[in-house]
Amino acid sequence: MAKSASTKPYLVRAIYEWCVAEQLTPFLLVKIDQNTLAPRAFIKDGKILLNLSPASIKDLLMGNEVITFTARFNGTPENLYLPISAVEGIYAKENGEGLFFEVKEDQEIGQKKVKKSPERPKLTLVKS
Repeated sequence: MAKSASTKPYLVRAIYEWCVAEQLTPFLLVKIDQNTLAPRAFIKDGKILLNLSPASIKDLLMGNEVITFTARFNGTPENLYLPISAVEGIYAKENGEGLFFEVKEDQEIGQKKVKKSPERPKLTLVKS
């Protein structure tokens, strides 16, 4: 059986759409790594919290691998590139309802988990 696609991007999009439909403010919590493009001045403890309300961002694309959009930070437009694997949560600012995800180091895009070959058994000659 083929490996099924992750449900995470679908769940992120669903919570985003629910927030917008209910006129709530969708907040996205993202773990920052070398594959993430976000303004460094707004990163705290290796994470960034972003307001995704339609009035705050433009050109939002939520794909299965990455979320991209443009937002203003201190009046300066910034392009953001956020791998889905780095998303820790999406929720409504007003009531905290949403979903949170565990982000593992080996899930990061561009990171390949290196498998070490198991140690081979060693034989020792025993003389009697």
